Amino acid sequence: MRIVVKVGTTTLAHSTGNLNIRRVTDLCRVLSDLKNAGHDVILVSSGAIGMGVGKLALADKPDDIPGKQACAAIGQCELMYIYDKLFGEYNHVVAQILITGDDVQNEVRYQNFSNTIHRLLSMGALPIINENDTISVEEIQIGDNDTLGAIVAKTVGADQLIILTDTDGLYTADPRVDPNASLIREVAAITPELMDLGGGSGTKQGTGGMSTKLSAAKIATEAGVETVIINGQRPEAIYAIAEGSDYTGTRFLAQ
Repeated sequence: MRIVVKVGTTTLAHSTGNLNIRRVTDLCRVLSDLKNAGHDVILVSSGAIGMGVGKLALADKPDDIPGKQACAAIGQCELMYIYDKLFGEYNHVVAQILITGDDVQNEVRYQNFSNTIHRLLSMGALPIINENDTISVEEIQIGDNDTLGAIVAKTVGADQLIILTDTDGLYTADPRVDPNASLIREVAAITPELMDLGGGSGTKQGTGGMSTKLSAAKIATEAGVETVIINGQRPEAIYAIAEGSDYTGTRFLAQ
C-alpha cells in the first residue's frame, strides 16, 4: 500500500511549543514498521513554526509574517533533525521537500514535484513534506497542511490518507461543548451539510481545524483516496487502518 500520513502541530508539540518526545517517537516507530512491512510511506508534517517558537522560548506565535517566517526557518531545521535521527534509528532514509502554492499550481513545477517524490519512493526513501513557511506569503500559500496532504495523496496515487489530529474524528457536534456529540465512524459522501459540522479553526498552535480536514478529505476521496481522521495521541492506530482492522476514527470512503 501507499500511505500518506499528515500530522499537525498539536500532535507533535505540547501547548508550550516544545516537542512531545513520546508521541513523535511513537509515530516514527509505527511509520518505520509500516515501511519494513513493504508499504510506501509519505509524511506530511506541520510544526516548523511551532518548533521555532518553542526553541526561541517565545510566549506566543508571532502575528507578523516575517516573525512567522523566521520561526519557520529555525523550526524546520529542528524538525528535520529530529525526524532524521528517529527514522535513522530504524535504518530509514528521510528526504525533505518544501513547497508553496506555486509548486502545485504551475504545471511545470507541479510535474517536477511529482517526478521527485515518485523517484524518492522508488529509491526507498521516506519523503517528509511541509509547506515552505519561510518564504510563503498569502499570494503563494497552499493554506494548510491538511490540503497539502490531500494534494500529495492525489499526486502519488495513494491508497490512504491518514490525518492525525487532536480529536477522535468527526463528531455530530463539537464534543468540547456538547456532551451528547457522537463520533461519525464512516462517511460515504461529503455533503454541504457534513461540511457544516467542521466548524471553525483549531488551536493557536495550529493553522487548521476540522473544516480544513473535511475539505482535504473531499479532495482526496474524489481522487479515489480513502481518507481517515484519527486522534494523533494514539499513532499505533495507524496499524489497524493499514491492516483493515477496527479502530477509533472517521473513515471517508473513496469515490
